[in-house]
Amino acid sequence: MDASEFWTIIETARSVGGPDRPFAEALVDELAACTKDGILRYQERFDDVHDAVYRWDVWAAAYLLGGGCSDDGFMDFRGGLIALGRDWYEKAAACPDSLAEDPSVIGAAEVYRDEALFYEEVNYAASEAFKRISGDGEDFYEAWDEHRASRDSSGHDSEDMGEDFDFDDPDEMRRRLPRLTALFLHDTP
Repeated sequence: MDASEFWTIIETARSVGGPDRPFAEALVDELAACTKDGILRYQERFDDVHDAVYRWDVWAAAYLLGGGCSDDGFMDFRGGLIALGRDWYEKAAACPDSLAEDPSVIGAAEVYRDEALFYEEVNYAASEAFKRISGDGEDFYEAWDEHRASRDSSGHDSEDMGEDFDFDDPDEMRRRLPRLTALFLHDTP
């Protein structure tokens, strides 16, 4: 699945989602309209996009928004970045501090809500859709392992996460993410 197809699925789910229909539910519905192979190709692209923002600077943004951020939390945060759609994802990938302009992030800061952009269900949309359409009981994770094994895995080694830094150093966070720290780091000068 190419990037355009992937982002079309995301944007379609965003457009039909709403207060009564969460994005993750709409995404599962979109994926369930695909073939099993289509769902596996979606998951392959999802992993590429998800892994591309596995970086310290993005993790620092998640740390600010979440008031801390574990490994699992960072996985959910990256799912949330994807759920924002291609434009916001690409802005955040280029400059995580740009998230300070996203309306959902601004709203979360105003009410001191620390779960903005942490969206666990997005990470499992493909497996849920696969389960829905698999009349023969085929397991998504078995099919996914077979799919991955059939692909060239070169280039999927550990990525460079960039420069590591201390997320608990307020001065360092202000230097690297000035707009987000202005929104979320209230208890230090």
